[in-house]
Amino acid sequence: MRTCRLLNLALMFVIITSVTLLGALRPNVLVFYTDDQGTLDAHCYGAEDLKTPNMDRLAREGVRFTQAYAHTVCCPSRAALITGRHPQRSNVNSWTQGRIHGKKGRNLALEETTLAEALKGAGYATGLFGKWHMGAHRDYGPTCHGFDTFFGHRSGFIDNYTHFALHGIGSHDLFEGTREVFFRGHYFPDLICDRALSFIEQHQDRPFFLYFAMNLPHYPEQAEGPYAQAYKDLPEPRRSYARVVSTCDHYLGRLLAQLDRFELRQNTIILFTSDNGHSEEDYQIRVDDHLSGLPKSHNYGANGGGGYTGPWIGAKGSFLEGGIRVPAILSYPADLPQGVVRDQAVTIMDWYPTILDLCGVTRPAGVKFDGRSVLPLIKAAAAPSRHERLYWQWQQSWAVREGDWKLIHKGTYGLGRPKLDEVMLVNLADEKPEARNHAQAQPEVKRRLEQAYQAWARDVFSTYAP
Repeated sequence: MRTCRLLNLALMFVIITSVTLLGALRPNVLVFYTDDQGTLDAHCYGAEDLKTPNMDRLAREGVRFTQAYAHTVCCPSRAALITGRHPQRSNVNSWTQGRIHGKKGRNLALEETTLAEALKGAGYATGLFGKWHMGAHRDYGPTCHGFDTFFGHRSGFIDNYTHFALHGIGSHDLFEGTREVFFRGHYFPDLICDRALSFIEQHQDRPFFLYFAMNLPHYPEQAEGPYAQAYKDLPEPRRSYARVVSTCDHYLGRLLAQLDRFELRQNTIILFTSDNGHSEEDYQIRVDDHLSGLPKSHNYGANGGGGYTGPWIGAKGSFLEGGIRVPAILSYPADLPQGVVRDQAVTIMDWYPTILDLCGVTRPAGVKFDGRSVLPLIKAAAAPSRHERLYWQWQQSWAVREGDWKLIHKGTYGLGRPKLDEVMLVNLADEKPEARNHAQAQPEVKRRLEQAYQAWARDVFSTYAP
């Protein structure tokens, strides 16, 4: 009996030791997610007027994608990232609930298995610092979707000093989990970065998933730190926008320095990307006695938009390239090539299965991913995109891309900007991409893409209505 007990104890020790070693060998994961960073708005993407040394460092230390697609606005993009699936499958086809209090509205479905849940099940510590924006209800927030720790705002944006959402009469939005907290006067990016740095230090000896979701360069464009007074030679609105893009780069640098400090950089996967194109929205407070304390007529918009799209047109809120094509860099020094570029089309849904493959984590049973691992593309520069067609939908608007053709239904040039024709068939290979409507000249292409959309919609809307 004693011998059996000793053998059982020895076996248990071997199992525990093996699991511990396996966990230690797994890479850490850092997703650095910017908000409204335009299609080409990093120096390494050709924006020569921008100072982005840390984004450029990642490009040197990883794989830079030139055709990376997110979504047209915040909510669906974030849902696609965290689920690896079209956001329509998870109830995110319109604006999600903005306040934690009150009647339940639209929230990311609890049935989804998020990237945080998949990694947590494999022994990862999980933390989200920054913006959630997939439904603010207390029963549907980050800590209900696999995050051990959450500090940030649950809705779409906040003023960086008052921590109030500014639309309408305003609402305070700063939370530790579901507990409202107050740090008025403290710069929000500093608050989330300090917590992220502590998270890295606390979990340096076990694998962690750190989702750092900045609220910049999203309006209000409030820059602080080394770039607060930079770019004086640039005209507005580029100047204001450039300052907040470089501010994002500054915080990326702080996180990279922390990884270097604890010798974690080699074994840390870093995904850097954005949720949609640059914003061209303009807003002012229009009521007296705004709850934030800011005065009526206070401007907090994007000042008409300072993003750079190169040959592309469009902005946040459109299905034109300027609205949905974003910077994306994947870096993992221990296992991926460095300083290479891939031109194949990838989507924001691809990062979830890619990260699981790099971490050696089994994909959740029963989950139908719409994303595809990009590892085959990284291994072979000539490999084709893993997507025959790309699909987007937001409320009653949608788009389909097949090769160079893109069919856009009820698209716009951007939020608050003029609408396109009801139906636009555009071609990315045109001398002026997406400027000409080919719908009448190419009826067969139009019909084929319409039929493809209809089949896709029947699939993704099988649970939640459009």
